[in-house]
Amino acid sequence: MAALPGLSVDNITQAVQLARMYCQKRGELLTPLRQKVLSLLLQSGRATKAYTLLDEMRKIHSGSAPPTVYRALDFLQSVGLVHRIESINAFAVCHNLTHCRQGILIVCQCGAVAEIDAWGIHHVLVDKIASTGFTLIQGELELKGLCAECVIKSL
Repeated sequence: MAALPGLSVDNITQAVQLARMYCQKRGELLTPLRQKVLSLLLQSGRATKAYTLLDEMRKIHSGSAPPTVYRALDFLQSVGLVHRIESINAFAVCHNLTHCRQGILIVCQCGAVAEIDAWGIHHVLVDKIASTGFTLIQGELELKGLCAECVIKSL
């Protein structure tokens, strides 16, 4: 299930159910709050900043505070359901909810994110990095690009 714009409510519900089962198999609990944050990210269909998620949460639960959203995001990231996009300080749903692998993220200025499953490239890169005497401390590779919509807008 991809995190793409235009997911229907049914698809979002299915994605959350899939994530819940995935967490359950791992012995983790996808609490209602974590589910809501995941749903908001799925609805967004693009990389979303934590404070934007907080604003959306406050529409539902007026007492929502930053630590609540950040803890949910930390959990979702730790189990591999979301990626933190360092270059724009935002979060995006993993494009394959139950088989997240360290791939390559292509990030557009508008927040659109594409994910390439490049497991082999990742291993080669880690080996090359190790040969320099460095140790990789963050495994996701981000590349900047323009999504199709932004390319059309720039013409």
